[in-house]
Amino acid sequence: MPTYKTEDIRNIALVGHALAGKTTLTEALLHKGGAINAPGSVDKGTTVTDFEAEEADRKLCRMIIINKIDAHDVDLPALLENVRETFGRECLPINLPSNGGQAVVDCFFNPSGSADFSSVEEAHTQIVDQVVEVDEKLMELYLDQGEVNPEQLHEPFEKALREGHLIPICFVSGISGVGVSELLDVMAKLMPNPKEANPPSFLKGEGDDTEPVTAESDPDKHVLAHVFKVSVDPFVGKLGIFRIHQGTIAKDTQLYIGDGRKPFKVAHLFKLQGKEHLEIDSGVPGDICTVAKVDEIHFDAVLHDSHDEDHYHLRPMELPTPMVGLAIQAKQRGDEQKVASALQKLAAEDPCFVVEHNAAMNETVIRGLGDLHLRVMLEKMKDRHGAEVETRPPKISYRETISKKSEGHHRHKKQTGGAGQFGEVYLRVEPLARGAGFEFVNGIVGGVIPHQFIPAIEKGVRQVLETGTITGYPMQDIKVTVHDGKHHAVDSKEVAFIAAGKKAFVDAVQKAKPITLEPIVTIQVSAPDANMGDITGDLSGKRGRINSTETLTGGMVSITGQVPLSELNNYQSKLKSVTGGRGSYSMEFSHYEAVPANIQQRLIAEHKPSKEET
Repeated sequence: MPTYKTEDIRNIALVGHALAGKTTLTEALLHKGGAINAPGSVDKGTTVTDFEAEEADRKLCRMIIINKIDAHDVDLPALLENVRETFGRECLPINLPSNGGQAVVDCFFNPSGSADFSSVEEAHTQIVDQVVEVDEKLMELYLDQGEVNPEQLHEPFEKALREGHLIPICFVSGISGVGVSELLDVMAKLMPNPKEANPPSFLKGEGDDTEPVTAESDPDKHVLAHVFKVSVDPFVGKLGIFRIHQGTIAKDTQLYIGDGRKPFKVAHLFKLQGKEHLEIDSGVPGDICTVAKVDEIHFDAVLHDSHDEDHYHLRPMELPTPMVGLAIQAKQRGDEQKVASALQKLAAEDPCFVVEHNAAMNETVIRGLGDLHLRVMLEKMKDRHGAEVETRPPKISYRETISKKSEGHHRHKKQTGGAGQFGEVYLRVEPLARGAGFEFVNGIVGGVIPHQFIPAIEKGVRQVLETGTITGYPMQDIKVTVHDGKHHAVDSKEVAFIAAGKKAFVDAVQKAKPITLEPIVTIQVSAPDANMGDITGDLSGKRGRINSTETLTGGMVSITGQVPLSELNNYQSKLKSVTGGRGSYSMEFSHYEAVPANIQQRLIAEHKPSKEET
């Protein structure tokens, strides 16, 4: 067993923008906590966390940490006020800079001393006032006595954190080490341990039979662990990184992955410290551990050691939809398999990195959350897997459909000297609602077409669905009903009804006023309010519709609208230019709409050469 208990664990994630000092602060915390002998250097590439090549190149429960408090020309009072305006008045300082940023003064445990700005006593009162609001008995005591001991605030403090009623602000300098010891004290004394934190939302069952279950941070119960990251190391192999929520995992433990019936044995159990894999004997609830070379392990998997926990899973995370795409192909002929293998490994690591192969357009497209995301993945392909690719903008995933009902018919008759081919099909097509997909109905009565040939007719129809009829894009939102036909006792074969179904469907579609659909995305842009007119005008010029605008704090505005995806190529660069780099956007697929007539004519004209070649 480990030499510590679950109550001793604090799981902390440092999140911030580039150059905020996350890596330097991590080094200072690790050094002060005794995990490393000396802090590493970002410039020299000797830090614990920046061991990936792309991290080194890019310097890549809630608490706000204001780092670099001893930097020159920083207005800390204004910054504090800006944080509170932006993120809410529940953001309160738990310490304050003093002596010109060369020290910090505590505002919670020992609230005395002078700060560079504001008042230690006032900050202490604000923190206590905020905390006691979540505990009625403590509030009564506080109102009667005018003060409470810090020890009495421990549980309500953690409750306030869990409920988002309080967001502490800590001042620190990762470079000089100012405030690092105090930050560690705050984490150890006030941050919730795994037993006190909000429990994960486990579910048991599927569909309507799903019921919530709660994991207990008990080392003696059945194991429940969640794989939150997968990494594929060229030398070590596939790594599954998971957090233990219940039970104890030791070497030789037999673990099941999800609903799998065959367990794997934990041959080696690791903790990660940057690129170092530290082998351990066991892990308890709250521990973050790693197993290697388990091919079946995957992102979001639940690990357990008993069939009692079969069909357990976590409530699905709401991840952003990766909409920014690049079409890729191997740079050198013969590297296709190497590229495919690299893509498979990268997609296993990152749930927001998607690989699509469009058979109709013979194109492989990678999608991510932005240009930077895709560049990082391409560099990983090259540096880690030795796979280089050429890129270009992807083709737009247009679709075809019909706009009215119609009938189609075809008789396939072929005589080749021996047994012939015969199949005759009458069918009806009608449009479905957007997003309904495809529906095939067997309306044959009286056996005019034997039932064994109905799947052949559907197969012929689906061949046309894949390639379209007017612009070469897949078809959707169509109902096809086969209602009549003929067969021959000797000459009718599957191939005959495939051909008859295919051509009868084409005949019906040509009479049903076919149209081309384009993907429409919902886009949300955040930008300085001074740029709102430029952005809304630009989106309108891209055939977009502005749905709403909302004023945000800090002089920012949020603009939401719907725009054809084809109009947003390289939008990130455009937005960066308009806003001076302060704008950001997200988008997700919304629906398909018919393209304007002029665009449909262009797509038809572009498709004609490919039809003539075939």
